[in-house]
Parts: sequence; C-alpha cells; structure tokens
Amino acid sequence: MTEKKDFSSIILLCILALIWGTSFILIKKGLVVFSGGEVGAMRVAFASIFVLPIAITKLKGLTSKDYGKLFLSGMIGIFIPSFLFSFAQTKIDSSIAGVMNSLTPIWTMIIGAILFSQRFRGLAIVGTLIGFGGTVILIMANAENSLGRFSGYALFVVAATFLYGSNLNLIKFKIPHLRSLTITTVSVMLIGPFALIYLLGFTEFMPKLMSADGAWKALGFIAVLGLMSTAVATVIFNKLVKTNSPLFASSVTYLIPIVAVMWGVLDDEHLYLGHYIGMIAIIGGVYLANRKR
Repeated sequence: MTEKKDFSSIILLCILALIWGTSFILIKKGLVVFSGGEVGAMRVAFASIFVLPIAITKLKGLTSKDYGKLFLSGMIGIFIPSFLFSFAQTKIDSSIAGVMNSLTPIWTMIIGAILFSQRFRGLAIVGTLIGFGGTVILIMANAENSLGRFSGYALFVVAATFLYGSNLNLIKFKIPHLRSLTITTVSVMLIGPFALIYLLGFTEFMPKLMSADGAWKALGFIAVLGLMSTAVATVIFNKLVKTNSPLFASSVTYLIPIVAVMWGVLDDEHLYLGHYIGMIAIIGGVYLANRKR
C-alpha cells in the first residue's frame, strides 16, 4: 500500500511539474499583448470562473475562521504570486523565472523550521541544497545573455517563492481538516472578485482586447494558464501537501526548471552544456531530499 501511495505521489509530482513548467511560456505569450498586471489578473480571474461551480458545493460546513484562512491561502499562494511572476517576466526570460522558482523548497524549510518547529533529516537538507545548486548552474549557463538583465525584477520571483513556502506551511499545519479540492476551489473563488475589479476597473484590458493585434490569441494562452496552471495544478499541489510532507510537495519546483528550459528551447532559446548539468543536479537533489531512510 505504501509503495502504491509513493508511486502515485511521484506521478502527481511529475504531472504538476509539466503543468507548472509550461506556465512560464504561457505567461510570456500573454505578455506579448498585455501588461504584467493584466496577465496576473486574467490568470486569477479565469481560474476563479473555472472553479466557481465546484467551489459553491464546498461551502457547506465552513466556519468564519476557515474562510479567513482560505482567503489568506488564496492571496499568498495564488493572487500575489500571479502578479509577481508576470511583472518579473516583463524583464527576465521565462526559463530563468522557471529556474528561480526552485527557491520555494528553501523558503519552505526555513519557514517550517522557524514557525512550525519542523525538523529535517540531513539528507533532505543536502538534497535540497544540491537541487538549489542545480538551479544556480542553470542560471550561470545563461550568464552571457541573461545575467545582466536580472536587475530588481528577479526580486519579484524571490518574493513569490517566499509566499509559496509560507502557503505550503499554512495549508499543512493550519487547515489540515479541509480537503485539497475545498482549499483550492474556495480560496480561488474568494480572490476572484478582486482580480476582476482590478482588471476591468484599473487596466486597459478591454481596449487592448478589442483593437490590439493578437489579443485574442494571447487571451487564449492566459485562459489555459488560468485553467491548468492555477486551478487544476493547485488542486494537485494541495493534495500532495495534504498527503505528504511540505518539502516533498515543494520539491516539484526542482523539476519545473527542466520543463521551463525545454519550452525555452522550442521557443528558439539556446540550450548549453550547463543546462544539462543543472538539470541532472536538480533531479538528483529531488531524489536525495525525498529518499526514505
């Protein structure tokens, strides 16, 4: 039974990496027409529309405290990071954003240790650091073309990964009594109105949609982003958090760069030797971090 559970968790982890690894190229395609704020708001808005029918059925039995925690989870785990990544990718490559996303397990460990008294095996720490080292190698492989473009926009990704790590611990330790589907759908439903208000009241979304070349195509990319990378992927992710350790769930961010970089290659970005070395280090780090005693 344990082996079956472990195998199913690994399959879900790989599916999640494929979905989230694709999200960075989808953001890039959306930014061809729309601003970072517009892409972030549309991503959340589409996700909230998709999950609304399910979310309504999950409201029964929720307390006021549950609503508060779910709203907080939606804000720090979905809403704010959606904007931060979109803002970041206006200045940095999609593959680099995908690579930097692997800071999430580091923040997960730090926050879990400080706020929730979590302890981690030495092998888990070593594996996490090796995986992080792999992301550094991936970044350095692009140094001659991209390193000088980081500027302050890379800090948006750092902030987003800090929020991801915080949300992981929130879900695991503060709302353990709720199912992953309830957490995802209700939290996304609660933040959806804020995204729609911002999108329709404070951006140039509608004029661009009506007149800009390629606007509807860009909208289609963002719709897929909202459905798969926000709604569906978050359900899978929260399930992994509930059934495994936060560290295991967050280790998906070590597989995401592999997918993100491969999409970059298909989008005419060059793949260097350092990319291959970095990806091997990432996979090895994930294995060590989650290896059973």
